[in-house]
Amino acid sequence: MIKLLILGPTGIMGKLISELALKDEEIEVVAACDVNNIGEELGGLLAVKDRNKIKISDVNYLQKVIDETKPDVAVDFTVAKATEKNCKICVENRIKCVIGTTAMTQDFLDEVEKLVTTKKAPAVISPNMAPGVNILFKMASILTKYLNDWDIEVIEVHHHRKIDSPSGTALKIGQILSDTLGSEFEEIAKFGRNKGPNKRLIGAKNEIGIHSIRAGDIIGDHIILYAGPGERIELKHQAHSRSCFATGAIKAIKFIVQAKENKIYTTNEVLGL
Repeated sequence: MIKLLILGPTGIMGKLISELALKDEEIEVVAACDVNNIGEELGGLLAVKDRNKIKISDVNYLQKVIDETKPDVAVDFTVAKATEKNCKICVENRIKCVIGTTAMTQDFLDEVEKLVTTKKAPAVISPNMAPGVNILFKMASILTKYLNDWDIEVIEVHHHRKIDSPSGTALKIGQILSDTLGSEFEEIAKFGRNKGPNKRLIGAKNEIGIHSIRAGDIIGDHIILYAGPGERIELKHQAHSRSCFATGAIKAIKFIVQAKENKIYTTNEVLGL
């Protein structure tokens, strides 16, 4: 049985992951920490049976919660500032982490990469744990090899409440494209285009456009547009429900508890792609 700590169980993704975890026979939720609904039973909040009747704890006392419950894995789909603080505490306590938060700083990612090695606590960190998106990542890396002289643009569409732009998934796509092309992403990325004369540099090796749209309650669309002379190809993923992200998180939790190598894993590795 996997002893799971859920960080941010009252958030949109936190609720979905919590519900799946409570219903999973291989997982025992031993703790849930948040800044909201402190003292409320997690099962009651979700209208799901919880055999342990876990009450939501104050995340400001995370170390105390860890000492009392001794989780094997922590899962965090919250916000960057909270994840950078709380998951560092978890890794320092040799707890394996599954992190789906986006917009984290490179300094934190570099630090946690060192910590997972020294503390022997591997982690899964991914901007998008939906199986379909990670297959899209794989397809993009293959297709780009054959279309390296075409123009490539990435368009991402999300709900109007999303804070970070571009999405972590779009940035991941851009990194995959540039790695495949042998280019430096930060040197060739063009984040949107301003009004007026703004000619594109021809060919993806010179420029990859990354464009963000925010509207309504759209869960998440990602399009990779390959445009060549007289023709184009589009790779597109649409999330109809956030359940695909939560399902991916549960897969990652079960994967990381068995992981042997002390490193940061991707969802591609979780899925064996």
